[in-house]
Amino acid sequence: MLPLSAVPAQPFADVKARLARAVADARDEIVDLSHRIHAEPEPAFEEHKASTWVAEALRRHGFVVEHPAGSLPTAVRGTLAGGRGGARPRIAVLAEYDALPGLGHGCGHNTMAASGIGAAIGLAAVADVLPGEIVFLGTPAEERGSGKQAMIDDGLFDEVDAALLYHPCDRDHVEARALASEDVEVVFTGLQAHASSDPWKGRNALDALILLFSAVGLWRQQLRPAERVHGIIREGGTAANIIPDRTSAWFMIRSDDEIGYARLRQRFEELCRGAALASETDVTLAFSGLARTMRNNPVLASRFRANMAAYGIADQGDDPNPGSTDMANVSWVCPTIHPDLAIAPEGTPGHSILFRDAAISPRADEVTLMAANLVGQTAIDLFLDPTLVDAAWAAFRAGA
Repeated sequence: MLPLSAVPAQPFADVKARLARAVADARDEIVDLSHRIHAEPEPAFEEHKASTWVAEALRRHGFVVEHPAGSLPTAVRGTLAGGRGGARPRIAVLAEYDALPGLGHGCGHNTMAASGIGAAIGLAAVADVLPGEIVFLGTPAEERGSGKQAMIDDGLFDEVDAALLYHPCDRDHVEARALASEDVEVVFTGLQAHASSDPWKGRNALDALILLFSAVGLWRQQLRPAERVHGIIREGGTAANIIPDRTSAWFMIRSDDEIGYARLRQRFEELCRGAALASETDVTLAFSGLARTMRNNPVLASRFRANMAAYGIADQGDDPNPGSTDMANVSWVCPTIHPDLAIAPEGTPGHSILFRDAAISPRADEVTLMAANLVGQTAIDLFLDPTLVDAAWAAFRAGA
């Protein structure tokens, strides 16, 4: 990774250089935020410390801050008017900060929060030459619950002209290929009985759950390469000598196309009902947190790619191992990009201890600063070139 002092890409290289200097000057503040969030991992909807720290940082740099923002207690919205006036464009810099249960920041969201703040600091430093409004959105619950969809429903993305958010990875690539995804809570209910003296009086909810996992395992043989069904057992019973009357599991269903996802969801429901029928139990399903497929905006991607190139960072192309993100939901509302920068050696698995440790490494610190710089510079391109915003919207409306 080249230093932030490298010459930025044209156009507006002088303004981008000012932003890069502001990010470099705020290095300690940005890195400290990343490390604090990493040290205090908070799962979806519980990011009280992280969201407070993010809100405090925004206030220090002149933003008008709402915290909470909308219906989510841990959502944050900050705004700062450009010195050249006018209501548009409104360019949004996003941040995530939720952690994974039992693992911590194995997805590196601490770097996303810190880089978003870094971009906001850089843009605040050049706000005097910007029109429109800088918008910062701190978005909870990416790992479970699709917090961004709640913020969309709350109107927090209304009149936003572009949404920019970096994600850590083991590769550098600009376009995200996110899978549609949804959480499913499955509960089987049976009847307790003594497991030794009169088991025939029971209806075994654990049998139902084991049947479901077996059915899903066999079903995987017929899934397409970009389809996923995976889950964990949350409740399996209370004692070995009691026929379980309640068991539960958390599954996720994913597909690379939304029509395909609907088909998978229907089939999963059928497997659950089949397991209940075979075990004489009852089943309930609760679906939540739908994340959609990603609509990459080619205009924004082109500018981010050019800004990367000025620092010697090459786009390595599509990620061969796509996951899911509620940033995809945003991409159906306004022009959006969700580029990745590598904080770990290629091949390092996400959602792992290895990636969690990488997210606090010196390399991750440097990438966090670079991401702040590149997100901020891409925002500058949009603020200072109205035709670029128009082109991004044209591509969005064309379904590109």
